[in-house]
Amino acid sequence: MIEEKSLEVEKTVLVGIINSRQDVVQSKEYLDELAFLAYTAGGVVMHRFTQKIDLPNPKTFIGSGKMQEVFKFVDENDISSVIFDDELTPAQQGNIEKILKVKVLDRIGLILDIFAQRAQTSYARTQVELAQYQYLLPRLKGLWTHLERQRGGIGMRGPGETEIETDRRIVRDKISLLKKKLIVIDKQMSTQRGNRGALVRVALVGYTNVGKSTLMNVAAKSNVFAENKLFATLDTTVRKVVIGNLPFLMSDTVGFIRKLPTQLVESFKSTLDEVQEADLLLHIVDISHPNFEDHINSVNQILKEIKSLDKPTLMVFNKIDIYEPEPWDEAELVEQRGEKHFSLEEWKQTWMFRMNGQALFISALNKDNLDGFRQRVYDEVREIHVTRFPYNHFLYPEGLEE
Repeated sequence: MIEEKSLEVEKTVLVGIINSRQDVVQSKEYLDELAFLAYTAGGVVMHRFTQKIDLPNPKTFIGSGKMQEVFKFVDENDISSVIFDDELTPAQQGNIEKILKVKVLDRIGLILDIFAQRAQTSYARTQVELAQYQYLLPRLKGLWTHLERQRGGIGMRGPGETEIETDRRIVRDKISLLKKKLIVIDKQMSTQRGNRGALVRVALVGYTNVGKSTLMNVAAKSNVFAENKLFATLDTTVRKVVIGNLPFLMSDTVGFIRKLPTQLVESFKSTLDEVQEADLLLHIVDISHPNFEDHINSVNQILKEIKSLDKPTLMVFNKIDIYEPEPWDEAELVEQRGEKHFSLEEWKQTWMFRMNGQALFISALNKDNLDGFRQRVYDEVREIHVTRFPYNHFLYPEGLEE
């Protein structure tokens, strides 16, 4: 079962690599995100280690020299867990734990641990538990049994804690039962979606921590949980929204992230069905993040995987109130001025061109430009509604009434 109790903050270190697929700048950004994930899970990052390596060591992922450097720091600073930014094979994870004698997690294990904390409903808990067991199955052999330190903390929530379930047959049976349970729940949720009638459906999608729940609260005048942590929202929330006199349904879905575990994409299939069945997507972007365009690409990749990339989409750039371009020296050559130096107005022109005008710039927290947001969403929903019900288009005027 998934634990709910909060745990004390534990000391962690992060390990990342630099290779042909990710340079120094990208590696730093990935570790920044990994540090935020660790913080969300209840850890404090004491140090970061990186190594330039073309191909990961098949036994220990990083080289022996760097491993000894990590071991020395872990031993001298009473570190509880070491977190790798890339996926480790079961053999690599076991070998590293034997060397470091502390818990070893990869990015996927960390994300699963956060999901275990965040799952609130029975449905979400079932989805997370299935993903955890699928991740755990190939890692059962000697699972943390060699560790001398007390168990608990990051990565130890959920099925990994009970020794009785480290038998492969038991875990496989558990996976089978959870899959059957999800099939039943999926049918129930499909029926619920079908019972919502013919109202237009709008789904909020985007990278994690971009402000979807905050925007949902403003648009729907609801009280969806919002927090400045990754995956603050895990359970899909659907609210009836009325703009002008036009009603429609708005759903707030789980945030996406780079390297999203395959187990989660599969086990959260019904959650993503809200996206697949939506008539309109609002792709929320945190424009204040220095690498927001990478986030857009990551979200689009997942939308492509679930066959939803071609849906009508409005790009909504949020957090304009805290956007700040990187300063640059005007004495430098103009050619050296890149996108990181763009003003907000330049970004508006850029993305309006890329999206054929299908872009909005707002601050959900400060409620900046929300009138324009409501008007644009009204227009898009009205167009879909009128197409679906051409006989009653006169009920909804073109444009919001003053």
